[in-house]
Formats: sequence, structure tokens, C-alpha cells
Amino acid sequence: MEVKTAEFVLSAPMVSQCPADTKPEYAFIGRSNVGKSSLINMLARNKKLAKTSATPGKTLLINHFIINKEWYLVDLPGYGYAKRSKKEVARLDQMIRGYILGRDQLVNVFVLVDIRLEPQAIDLEFINWLGVSSIPFAIIFTKADKLSASKVKTNVAAYEKKMLETWEEMPPYFITSSDSKQGRDEVLDYIEQINKELSNT
Repeated sequence: MEVKTAEFVLSAPMVSQCPADTKPEYAFIGRSNVGKSSLINMLARNKKLAKTSATPGKTLLINHFIINKEWYLVDLPGYGYAKRSKKEVARLDQMIRGYILGRDQLVNVFVLVDIRLEPQAIDLEFINWLGVSSIPFAIIFTKADKLSASKVKTNVAAYEKKMLETWEEMPPYFITSSDSKQGRDEVLDYIEQINKELSNT
């Protein structure tokens, strides 16, 4: 897929204020500081599309971007919030779950995972919740350029082993780097494939 246009549409504090549109939506979510904004900007080839920050946990709203006037890329707040009050954490959690469970236009959630770390309980809990909730998702391993190719392979294998303790098979996954653009075509092709399937139904 070639990204010709990528435009910010709106930021919503709750699912009821998301765009009144039927175009498919692809949501991106991950733990604070996983490199979500950088990945979104890499996919869109627009360094200023999603706001990147040195301070984790800056995304506090449901942010919609329209891609090629055909589908929405949705930037969700991270989980495992950095320096947030319990009240704020509860509000964000309710907003995320409200969107994921209540948005009919959502066709896939991309869960971002830092490839450099061993499997984190917070990521696995969120992935398992998606599975129990019957939400289609794929995993995007980020920051692959920070490791050697062999270490990336080892860490993915470790993740797969952990996942298969509770899952019958590994969900679709992609290995990416915002700096080197690794995985960009694969993620966009996956979205394009789903869009084609949707248009044929």
C-alpha cells in the first residue's frame, strides 16, 4: 500500500465522540514509551502526524487520522501509564476499553511490544483480554534496530513460547523499526489485505 495522504481528523475523550463514519479503523496501542507515535509517523511517512514525546504517556485521547481518505489509523492512549493518578488511570482504562469493545468500525488492534524486553505481564494481560473479548489483533514488535538480527529472533521465539502457554497459535506479528523503516510495507500490506476482504463482503 502506498500512503498518499495522512491527515489528523479529531481527538475524542470517549467513543461516542469519535467520527460519525463507517470507514474501517485500525487502532494502535502499547505500553507507555513503546515507540507508538514514532511507528505511526513512520507508517504515514509524516514525522509530525502523531506527537512524539520524551515523556511517556502523553496520548490521553482517542486520536483519529484518515489515511488515503479510505481508512482510519487510531492512536490510543498507552497502558501502564507513567506517573498518573489512580483516578486518571481508571478514566483512561475505561476510555480504551469503551472504544475497543464499543466501536463497530474497529477491525483490528495492533498491540505494540518492545522487542528488547522479555515478555511483560502487562502486555500479556492486555493481549489475553483482547482474545477473551474476541477482538482481532496483531502484535507489532518495535525498536528492532536496537538489537542484532539474531537477538531479535531469540526474543521473538521467547515471546512465542510464552504466548503458546495460553494460546493455541501465535497471532500475526510484525518486526519493525521506526528508524530503519523495517516492517513498514508488511504492516501496510496487512491493512490493505483486510480492507480488500472487507470491500468484498
